[in-house]
Order: sequence, then C-alpha cells, then structure tokens
Amino acid sequence: MEQRVGVLVLSRNRLLRESVVRLLAKKTDFNVVAPQMSGLSPRNELEDSSADVLVTDSMQLILENEPSLLKAGAKGSAIKCLLIAMQDDPRQFLAAVRHGALGYVLQDASAADVVTAIRAVARGEAICPPSLVRHLFDYVASKAADLPSNRARARLGLTRREQQLIPMIGHGLTNKEIANQLNLSEQTVKNHVHRILRKVGVEDRLRIFEALQIQELNL
Repeated sequence: MEQRVGVLVLSRNRLLRESVVRLLAKKTDFNVVAPQMSGLSPRNELEDSSADVLVTDSMQLILENEPSLLKAGAKGSAIKCLLIAMQDDPRQFLAAVRHGALGYVLQDASAADVVTAIRAVARGEAICPPSLVRHLFDYVASKAADLPSNRARARLGLTRREQQLIPMIGHGLTNKEIANQLNLSEQTVKNHVHRILRKVGVEDRLRIFEALQIQELNL
C-alpha cells in the first residue's frame, strides 16, 4: 500500500482551515495532521507531527520562523511548505521562495488546484501560477551577476562539492542547514567550509564571496 502524505494545515482562518481539511479527507493519499489547530505554534506542531507538507495561508508564519520552521519535522526531517490563498503579488511570491516555500497558490485557485499543488510539493516539486514564473526568472537573472563565476571558483582549486556550497554560504545558511539540504553530516560540511576558506585565503566565511569576486576581476 502506498504511503499516505502527511499534511499539516495551519491557519487562523477557521473557514479556510476546515475547508482544506474536508477536501483532503476525501482523498485516500492524504493523512491530515492536527486539523483542529486554530492558532499558530508551528514548531511544536511540526515536531509533534509526522507531516511531510505544511499547508498555510500565512506569510507571517514563514517569515517569522524560517529557517527553523522548515527543518522542524519529525526526526529533524525537512518540511515542504505550500502557501495557499495568496495574493497575486510578485514581491510576496519572491519572498516566499527565498524563505523556502516550494508552492504558491493564489486566492482564486480551485479545490483541484490545491490538491494538485499539495501532491506536487510532496514529491519535492515546485509549483506556482504561470503569471509569476516570469518574475522568478527575472529575479534569478538579476542576481546572476552577483555570483562569482565557475571559472573564478575553479581557478582556486575548489572541488565541485565546494563550489556547490558557495551559494548556500552566500545566502547565510548555517553548516547544519547546508548539511540537511545536501544529506551530509554537519562535520563533513564543516570540513568543506574549512577547505574553502583555506583555498580562497580568508578567515571569515562572510568574506568568501568578496574574495571570489576579486578573483573574477583578475581573470
């Protein structure tokens, strides 16, 4: 028998919360976790649940609790986050993406759209309205110039794994958070970071990007 997807619904909007719970209860592939919750105590709820997917309409919840929120699942596993009933607001959408949300569903979405989004996020896929995809592409393109090129990284003798860590370090992730994302031990990540610092020639991880950008200018 296929394992059901654990879904935790967090919302102060009782009508929305109960509607989503009733919708998912009709599906055989979902197990709704803590549907009676009306307040927002996310970390405790996630730690006590076996949820795979967090469904919420609260950007505030994400902003106030990320990154700890999305790492607070059972046994320390990552929780996949889907935002529903959201505004068609590019700035809010990009903020959600930056803070770890995998799904963003608008207010006018149908019940079928919500179910499809939950299933997609549970599989580890990202989902958002087509109208917002262009904003995501534009944002990534605007940030590309800020990232040191692979040539600069390779010239310093950084391995492929070490190069993979550079953007994560640049975005402020801790060693533990990087380890969780890459399925590595925290000690392994520490070792990689130590070697990166030595190769780049800096003592502070916050100066890695600065050093790589200087290196790129000298290419």
